Amino acid sequence: MTTLVGDATIVGIGQTEYSRAAGRSETQLAAEAIVAALADAGLTSDDVDGLVSYTIDPVEETELVRALGTPEIGWSSRVPYGGGGSQGVLLHAAAAVLSGAAEVVVAYRAIKARSGSRFGAAQTVARPTSSHSGTTAMQWCAPYGVLTPASWMSLNAVRYMHASGATSVDFGRAVVQMRAYAATNPNAHFYERPITLDDHQASRWVAEPAIRLFDCCLETDGAAALVVTRAASAPGASPPVVIAAASASGLFEEEIASNHYRPDLSFMDGSAVLARRLFDETGISRDELDVALIYDAFSPMLLLQLEALGFCERGEARHFIADGNLSPTGSLPCNTNGGLIGEGYIHGLNLTLEAVRQLRGTATNQIRDARTALVTASRTGVILRRG
Repeated sequence: MTTLVGDATIVGIGQTEYSRAAGRSETQLAAEAIVAALADAGLTSDDVDGLVSYTIDPVEETELVRALGTPEIGWSSRVPYGGGGSQGVLLHAAAAVLSGAAEVVVAYRAIKARSGSRFGAAQTVARPTSSHSGTTAMQWCAPYGVLTPASWMSLNAVRYMHASGATSVDFGRAVVQMRAYAATNPNAHFYERPITLDDHQASRWVAEPAIRLFDCCLETDGAAALVVTRAASAPGASPPVVIAAASASGLFEEEIASNHYRPDLSFMDGSAVLARRLFDETGISRDELDVALIYDAFSPMLLLQLEALGFCERGEARHFIADGNLSPTGSLPCNTNGGLIGEGYIHGLNLTLEAVRQLRGTATNQIRDARTALVTASRTGVILRRG
């Protein structure tokens, strides 16, 4: 068994506004989201004894502890990178709680990707994954002009298009659905701004012929936080959400979300391994899912993951989407907050907040009687259940 199961529970969630210019530091954004999550759980900063974030998060734990006034921390860990590892913070937090290493763990992400360092900007040198480390990925990409996340992903997307017959129109249908959800979500950048397929096709190319502007997630300022403990440990009024399963996959020659050195660029095999661990090893069926939140930094990633996670056969994601399966009445309502494309990009952690709201019954685009949710990000994922 390589999948963590148990009764670790999400008892509080919090966020800041998602904006283009937060006007304050990442540390303040993180503190605001965490205080909101603790209040939601009926706890205070005095109760926190664990912190989990990502290697790319700029908020140092010592600064955050000082900002929160937390008296004592016994657990601190970081998940490599962000995006593809976004659900890894739930795995770390649950492991800390279930092992007894900590009782109340806060998972957080604070980011100024719009007014600060732009993730979508061209990079000609390695971007540090934390203040203490670097990455070798760019040395293999930069000499060939592959300088942005969109261009990294476009190599996989073009190969997928060739293998599956998918076109930009097929990616656009997914985007139209995400934007429809975002249009009714007051938290979303694209609130009250739905689009048509023609609108998508009219948006400019970012990495032709695979990725248009509307295929890209929204660089965002903001923060999100979750509180993980055992259900009996939190007095909050909101229904607890149990982490029924949590796992991750890291494969040979796999780096970041766009894996250019795996045997088949048209298949996200890290997600296939993740699916085996979340479903096959736990006995949880895909048919039990009421809602899914799937990392959509770029729309082709959504189609690749739908296939690798086993919701449709290889090459069939375009038909799965065209048949309306991602809609509120479909077989797999997906990214009901608008996703990273429609709501905002908090490196995927805002997808987890939406899953919790769905299981509490408080989501804006509420799926009727949602009891089980999947949240994945290419190589990390969790299955959540209403407590």
